Amino acid sequence: MNSEASLSDLWATGQAIPRVQRADRYASVSGPHPAKMWPMTARHAIAAYSRPGDLVIDPMAGIGTVLVEAIELGRAAWGADIEPEWVAAAAGNLHLARQRWPSASASVVRGDARRLTRLLPRRLHGHVDLIVTSPPYGRATHGRAWTAKETGGKVRKTGYEYSTGRARPSQLARKPIDELLAGLGQIFTGCYRVLAPGGRMVITCRPFTDRRRLIDFPLLLTELCENLGFCLERRCVALLGEWEAEEHRLRPIHSFFGLHNTRVAIEQGRPALLRSHEDILVLVKGGAP
Repeated sequence: MNSEASLSDLWATGQAIPRVQRADRYASVSGPHPAKMWPMTARHAIAAYSRPGDLVIDPMAGIGTVLVEAIELGRAAWGADIEPEWVAAAAGNLHLARQRWPSASASVVRGDARRLTRLLPRRLHGHVDLIVTSPPYGRATHGRAWTAKETGGKVRKTGYEYSTGRARPSQLARKPIDELLAGLGQIFTGCYRVLAPGGRMVITCRPFTDRRRLIDFPLLLTELCENLGFCLERRCVALLGEWEAEEHRLRPIHSFFGLHNTRVAIEQGRPALLRSHEDILVLVKGGAP
């Protein structure tokens, strides 16, 4: 672990908007994905908890942000995703990354992360140094907003089922919270098995509201992983906004629906805040699950 890079529990990963962070390093087909990990969040996690040459994987890879940032930092990378369109997007992003780093070792496959031990080549089982991933948590939080100017009518939201077309029935983003947690339990069991002894898993997540009920998703994931044998090493915060040091204030970088939903909740008398951070769970492979 690079201790120098991980001294702080507060990650200033939002000093630029995600589009600027991606710049021209990501293909345009990445745009429609509803819940892209911020590149600087992935990069910080990889720099802090792995070394050059280590193997970094993401079993729910999406457009491959973790894989691209791992390549940029001299790590080997492997990922999987259940939706063919995101696997294609990730493959395109890896192609761009290999143009910058021709000797990079990286691949992405299509498959259900609940079968991780079948997807990941057996020779790599027990040799994964770091897992960085962001689990889905449904339409309440994610999605692509189309403005009235774009639609010619009402504002609408697409992609919230983690697919721009017909999402697979097994897609966890479609499931209620109990089924979502059960599916994630299967995924994290596989993660535990493929990690090297003492290997780490970094999960980005945040609380969310479902049917006006606040779900403490980070706490639920922590308890789930600890029951599988992981030990919580740190719980950090990645800022989703720019810290203006001179003004001593945080300027949030928010989505259209994030701001809209917060305003509506406040107008209806319900307590609500515009979230400007993600929780980062750093878990270590501990004793037998």
